[in-house]
Amino acid sequence: MTFRMPAEWAPHERTWMAWPGPNTTFSSDGELTEAREAWASVARAVRRFEPVTVVHGPGQAESARALLGPEIDLVERDLDDAWMRDIGPTFVVSDEGELAAVDWVFNGWGAQDWATWEHDSKIASYVADLAGVPVHSSPLVNEGGGIHVDGEGTVLLTETVQLGPERNPEWSREQVEAEIHAKLGTTKAIWLKRGLAADYPPHGFGTLGHVDIVAAFAAPGVVVVHTQPDPTHPDHEPCRENVEFLRTQTDAKGRPLEVIEIPAPTKLREEEGGWADYSYINHYLCNGGVVLCAFDDPRDEHAAGIFRRLFPDRTVTLVDARTIFAGGGGIHCITQQQPRTS
Repeated sequence: MTFRMPAEWAPHERTWMAWPGPNTTFSSDGELTEAREAWASVARAVRRFEPVTVVHGPGQAESARALLGPEIDLVERDLDDAWMRDIGPTFVVSDEGELAAVDWVFNGWGAQDWATWEHDSKIASYVADLAGVPVHSSPLVNEGGGIHVDGEGTVLLTETVQLGPERNPEWSREQVEAEIHAKLGTTKAIWLKRGLAADYPPHGFGTLGHVDIVAAFAAPGVVVVHTQPDPTHPDHEPCRENVEFLRTQTDAKGRPLEVIEIPAPTKLREEEGGWADYSYINHYLCNGGVVLCAFDDPRDEHAAGIFRRLFPDRTVTLVDARTIFAGGGGIHCITQQQPRTS
């Protein structure tokens, strides 16, 4: 039986999220409170369009319910962190309409020294069990934020993630592609060289180059790409190279890619002085909606306008994502779609 990962714009049964708990990422009470408020804002925005289930740690149901409200489903499970895109399963669908869940190996984004993953490495199979679907286990170290598909055979990847020594040191490019294609039902991989500068040490809580903050499919043959207009920012030249490279590429159907540039917010540095990696690419598509990162920035509305043109039948909702980015990700990183199969 052949399975494939549907595009994110395909209908969803629900969205899965994880609730922030005390850990290295949210090390103070103030940071944890801010994170929970930010996650709750995203969950409530998504719930306007489809059901949401939030996995929370033991003893955290009351705090979660107080911020999430009565319409969001809660389930309890031990957690290390709160990035459901990466720790949750990648749902796939067969040609006969059967749902399954890919369980990648999760090792804390390349066994980084700030990460723990004893519990998070088990969340994918737990969510699959709650969804009532079989698990397709993969030996590949990978996360959901490290892949983006068009649902028609094409997958976007970055070389520093799946091919990095921190994750799969013994795998060749051909072996990685074969495993990705086997699990996602894709036939063509498009490899970007790297992610954004702040996604690597010594900057905070990075993923070592996830693609979902750099580029994403918006439709078959259409890719939205992060660009950094300011030449003083370290992402300026790599982003320019990404745009030029993607414009030379075709998808699995042989279509030349239409590349739509989405400029970064105007803010260049974080309060502590490090380079900011704020990106509108890390959005989430849900049934009838686009939940888009906002940064209290002059370019927020410009980005929203691009997404309104790309998705005229969807409501674009801007949600402040600065607290989420401070933890190392964005709105796409904390959400995971379960496709609808009927």
